[in-house]
Amino acid sequence: MSILQRLRQMDIRKGVVSLATGAGAIYLLYKAIRAGIRCKPPLCSASPICIARKCPRPGERALLGVPTPQASGVGGPKGLAIERERHGRDSGELRRLLTSLECKQDEYAKSMILHSITRCVYLLESEASACTNEDIALVGSMLDDKDNSVKIQALNTLKAFSGIRKFRLKIQEHSIKVLELISTIWDSELHISGLRLLNNLPLPDFVHPQLRRVMPALMEILQSDYILAQVQAVRLLSNLAQKNDLLYDILNCQVHSNFLNLFQSTQPGSLLFEVLVFAERLSEGRSSPHYRAVKWHYNQQSVHEALFGDDSRLADRLLALVIHPEEDVQIQACKVIVSLQCPQDVGVRPSCPPSHSCFNPGE
Repeated sequence: MSILQRLRQMDIRKGVVSLATGAGAIYLLYKAIRAGIRCKPPLCSASPICIARKCPRPGERALLGVPTPQASGVGGPKGLAIERERHGRDSGELRRLLTSLECKQDEYAKSMILHSITRCVYLLESEASACTNEDIALVGSMLDDKDNSVKIQALNTLKAFSGIRKFRLKIQEHSIKVLELISTIWDSELHISGLRLLNNLPLPDFVHPQLRRVMPALMEILQSDYILAQVQAVRLLSNLAQKNDLLYDILNCQVHSNFLNLFQSTQPGSLLFEVLVFAERLSEGRSSPHYRAVKWHYNQQSVHEALFGDDSRLADRLLALVIHPEEDVQIQACKVIVSLQCPQDVGVRPSCPPSHSCFNPGE
């Protein structure tokens, strides 16, 4: 058989295989479309729980591209609430949910309604902006519910509303309550929701006394084994470390003997980066002229002794992190090293003074 004949046979085989493959793909596509047509959404009433289920998470509608039926009044047109808002029409969905929340509901229903309100605040911007401070107060009142799941959903809803500037002052009024929940209830999901809310708000000065009282709880969360809660806790502590009247309270807060394990290279990169930012803020704060003007005394097991004391092994941890696989961790570790070597007011001095440092001259 000649080469030309073999090539022709191969072309025929390729054509047959391609045809079979194409036919198979078309058949599978047909089955998928047919299954999608046959799968009809279940009939649902206009109850609060059903309304909650109809409001997807932020971005779900865009990802799915599937229109969802919306509960509406008698004779009202059906369609996506977000589509109505896009055309300048108020769907009324968010208002219905808030009205339902005012009625007496069981814990599960309240949790579902709050969850749906959170979704709608992110999706229906104009309707969310049209809400009032009374609506914020209603959501805030759910923080007193006996059920933790309701508290968590209320925190998430307040976090969603905190993205709207005009509600921030009203939400700040609940800061002390949020700090109380974080410090008295040991629940990782509640910690995450509460800390995310606090990290999204400028904390006013009147909250500082409460922050001092909950500082040990924040340190305990930081030293827990739940990464998401740890990250949120250390972000809050990093922000508080920039407050002159809170810096000593943080540095003198008692920690576990293995506190420096937070700086081990085996920790997740997201947590490592945040604890390094925290260490840099503390180092800069304690090196500032304002802070050095006072002679401070620290507990033996304090954050200060763990990070900056004579027996601290922070330098070893930092040197190991300089070669960390993640670049942002490397850079942040270098920033901490620089802050430890030179005081913050180095800009007005010709060189760094020969003061105590975690690093030996040879390093």
